[in-house]
Amino acid sequence: MWILAEDAFDPAQQHHKETIFTIGNGYLATRGAFEEGYPNDRRATFIHGVFDDAPIVVTELANAPDWLAMQVLLDGEKFSLATGTILAYRRELNMQNGVLQREVRWRSPQGRVATIRFSRFASLADEHLLALHCEIVPEFDGQIEVRAALNGQTDNEGLLHWRLIEQGQLTDGTVFLRTRTRKSGIEVACAMRLRGDTAQTAFWDVENVPTLQQVYPVHAGQPIVVTKFVGIATSRDGNQPLDIAHHHVQAAHDWASTLAAQQEAWTREWERCHVEINGDDEADLAVRFSIFQLLIAAPRHDNRVNIGAKTLSGFGYRGHAFWDTEIFMLPLFIYTAPDIARNLLDYRYLTLPAARAKARVAGYEGAWYAWESADTGEEVTPTWVPDFQDKKKLARVWTGDLAIHISADVAYAVQQYWQATGDNGWYIERGAEIVLDTAKFFVARAEWLADRGCYGYTDVIGPDEYHDHVNNNAYTNLMAQWNIRTGLETLAWLTQHAPQKAAELRQQLDLTPERLQHWQTVAEKMCINTRPNGLIEQFDGFFALKDVNLAEYEPRTKSMHEIFGIEGANEYQAIKQPDVLMLQFLLREQYSDSQIRVNYDYYTPRTDHTYGSSLGPPIQAIVACQMGDVAEAYEHFIRAARADLRDVRGNAGDGIHAASAGGVWQAVVFGFGGLRIHPDGTWEVHPRLPSHWRQLTYRFTLRGQTHTVTCYPDGSYTIG
Repeated sequence: MWILAEDAFDPAQQHHKETIFTIGNGYLATRGAFEEGYPNDRRATFIHGVFDDAPIVVTELANAPDWLAMQVLLDGEKFSLATGTILAYRRELNMQNGVLQREVRWRSPQGRVATIRFSRFASLADEHLLALHCEIVPEFDGQIEVRAALNGQTDNEGLLHWRLIEQGQLTDGTVFLRTRTRKSGIEVACAMRLRGDTAQTAFWDVENVPTLQQVYPVHAGQPIVVTKFVGIATSRDGNQPLDIAHHHVQAAHDWASTLAAQQEAWTREWERCHVEINGDDEADLAVRFSIFQLLIAAPRHDNRVNIGAKTLSGFGYRGHAFWDTEIFMLPLFIYTAPDIARNLLDYRYLTLPAARAKARVAGYEGAWYAWESADTGEEVTPTWVPDFQDKKKLARVWTGDLAIHISADVAYAVQQYWQATGDNGWYIERGAEIVLDTAKFFVARAEWLADRGCYGYTDVIGPDEYHDHVNNNAYTNLMAQWNIRTGLETLAWLTQHAPQKAAELRQQLDLTPERLQHWQTVAEKMCINTRPNGLIEQFDGFFALKDVNLAEYEPRTKSMHEIFGIEGANEYQAIKQPDVLMLQFLLREQYSDSQIRVNYDYYTPRTDHTYGSSLGPPIQAIVACQMGDVAEAYEHFIRAARADLRDVRGNAGDGIHAASAGGVWQAVVFGFGGLRIHPDGTWEVHPRLPSHWRQLTYRFTLRGQTHTVTCYPDGSYTIG
């Protein structure tokens, strides 16, 4: 299933559909708003790395100048779905080639009828090129006018980020717009050309909206075709972004050749991350959709940026990146596109100075990564936000202060990449330093709890954000322990394989023998509350909290956090996502099936699966598969699969749930597909397909070798 389609326009679903019809190419993405506009649309194009200051949220991706703008007039009447009559409608996103198409047969208020077809894409073959194709077939004799513009009057839900620098028309007819962010000073340059059926093109020098106009005399049944090419670049790409934009738009000769290059680029992309589910069209479409949305947000030529929690598809989270990237999205890239994974991990290496600064300000050594990160890697988590129960009040956001597990998450991703790729060069030069400096932080942050005779972490927030200011969160403690031990192993490996780098890091990070011995002690004596049957307490005192039967609150449309209140949620054993199960999934080698089972049985009924974290269901599905509960796994999987496609949480209009998208791929491959990769690079497959799946095929790359696995309902599989 490659086509995501709708056969009717529903204004009530406008923002949801703008999100899921997003197109992009890893450099930028454009929401699925209409070319001609529609009242209250959230039209936006976001470019990686183009941040600007904003109140409350600190910084945000600035909504770039609108390259889509195109008006069609039938004998002077503007085409708009807000007026006239829609006689036929279809919109479809072809994920196989990244092209979004819309066909509308429309009757104007005065009775003129025409069929209008729009096609557009952000070129994967040339990330600085955008293409828009419009075909108009009139059912009347008269005149058609097309106005194509570059609109610099964009905003972020009312906040203006841009100052006009210059606009005009070059000698070859190219129209350009140069604009700059108000605070960060990043310039964006756009260059536009039209290819049409007439040479009669007029330039309208409207301030901040340079426009090209073409007028056609028409007869019924005679199609008019206009192609709009836009080159786009920023000052992050070079000192003369207009020259870059102009060069790329000049290189686009016609729609057919540009589209052919796009299709070829996407064929290569899908070749390496192929997944196919036979027997479940919804699941097949959902996994491709999830992969597509991550691919169009993945930086291929820039290692200074990360993927935000809403990708580049909406205003939600303002483009900020979280642990979502490393734990949920990165595995897709590690095992299908390691070059992209390396770029994303380079971002964490390049922002090490900011992580060290955050730790230093808090009084610790080492690297403490920001909970919310933007361009510089500095902490950009808002301190206060409007309370979801009373918008007139502000609620304190503690994650930036207390969520320390982020550093272990980054280190885990570094280690996973290295183990999967065998990229020793990168690990020696960059990855090892991340692992060592995050380990250094966790040792510095550890507290000796004399009454218990162990080291722990007090006053933290784990992945389950329904509970804040907790002590000895199991996920945090045991991931810190893993990080410290991995740091010691890393230094030993470097000493053997790259002694000069080992000596350099020993000196740079002050890794004396005495210090390293202390690391060993902290790791050995880490606090963890475990019952004799293997049940791990999520944090100190969790078992003493009020138990709750979440089934009694169904049906509901709110999270348990909203129902109990921010403070009240701390009193209950209701959790946003299952910390302990996530821990056991990541550190799978350390736990037996029986240890996972006892925790699965305890925490599953206490987890807010429906309105808690969108990150939870795919991991829940994987663990359920490992436990052999395949039917239950499918329930969690399909909940994740529908997060955006069906807007089951009611917030897809804010942007793609990127972590959930990454989790969907993981649930298919690691869950139902049964792929288990060991730290030494060996792997095994234990498929557990849902009863109605006839076949599952997926592809992954491990240490330079690509494998294709086909799984069958009886648990058998073949490797190609």
